[in-house]
Amino acid sequence: MRVGCPKEIKNHEYRVGLTPGSVREYVAHGHSVVIESGAGAGIGADDNAYRAAGAQIVKTAAEVFTQSDMIVKVKEPQPSEWVQLREDQILYTYLHLAPDAAQTKGLVESGVTAVAYETVTDDRGGLPLLAPMSEVAGRLAIQAGATALQKANGGRGILLGGVPGVLPAKVAVIGGGVVGLHSAKMAVGLGADVTIIDRSIPRLRQLDDIFNGRVHTRYSTVEAIEEECFSADMIVGAVLIPGAAAPKLVSREMLSGMKPGAVLVDVAIDQGGCFETSKATTHADPTYEVDGIVHYCVANMPGAVPITSAHALNNATLYYGLQLADKGLKALVDDPHLRNGLNVHKGRITNHAVAEALGYEMAEPKAALAA
Repeated sequence: MRVGCPKEIKNHEYRVGLTPGSVREYVAHGHSVVIESGAGAGIGADDNAYRAAGAQIVKTAAEVFTQSDMIVKVKEPQPSEWVQLREDQILYTYLHLAPDAAQTKGLVESGVTAVAYETVTDDRGGLPLLAPMSEVAGRLAIQAGATALQKANGGRGILLGGVPGVLPAKVAVIGGGVVGLHSAKMAVGLGADVTIIDRSIPRLRQLDDIFNGRVHTRYSTVEAIEEECFSADMIVGAVLIPGAAAPKLVSREMLSGMKPGAVLVDVAIDQGGCFETSKATTHADPTYEVDGIVHYCVANMPGAVPITSAHALNNATLYYGLQLADKGLKALVDDPHLRNGLNVHKGRITNHAVAEALGYEMAEPKAALAA
């Protein structure tokens, strides 16, 4: 198969879908790889590194899309990219379609087979291709929130860990999954007073054991979220319903009860955000203020640390990418976990959460592939 990787064009996105190491693996499996010139610049991999790995370098993204049977990316295709996709291609990348009607329509009209990293599953019910970026985003959320809390940046002017004789900042993490766990680890490490809110009692028990009493845990109710938000200096939104739009757990009305200059970090913004007042921002202009509350809602947070995140992502995505390249659509038929990543196929939506969120009729993945 001919595998292509264009340069990412989303604002301040420096990651790359294929590292030179991944290219070597595809070539070792007998595939040819086409890389857009400069695609790896953000991780310090120049064109010569890709040539040495066995890739062909082309000048434009258009050449990559035209020449490739499978496109491997990081972020969802932008409008100039989805119009270049075609029916006989596989797209393998993050999609986050539920809150993005325009992209969904573009992919449906293209006829492409689109496999979303974020809905591929594993034997334990986890999301193995989302997990590494959730780890990065969870840790970055605390760094970003701590910076936003500085007075010069519009925040309250409080140090997360405090100092002897001065109380630390209070951090509320809504959601105890991968993002929430790693946010809490960073916040605790910096000395903050941390509370994790989740609606799974078994998960709360697990988190209590992990942190050995260094964090507070609370069962998620409207009252609990309100109380924690009103007392917090920073709130991290770390809620995920796989494939679906994130629920709005913090309303605009609640902002009036929060401390002026408190910070909301919405890691769920890729799925529409879990705060009512959230709107996607970029690394170029990451924050805005609503009713005196600072919002950080960057939709590609791991793009800020591309060397770490691109290699972590490739470590996770390579196995399934090779399956797709080796077997084509048969890989989706053979592996139910990879098949869970199928979101669009030949003009039909094949993911229940996406279909429900956007009003499409869902086609059962196996049936769609058979047809």
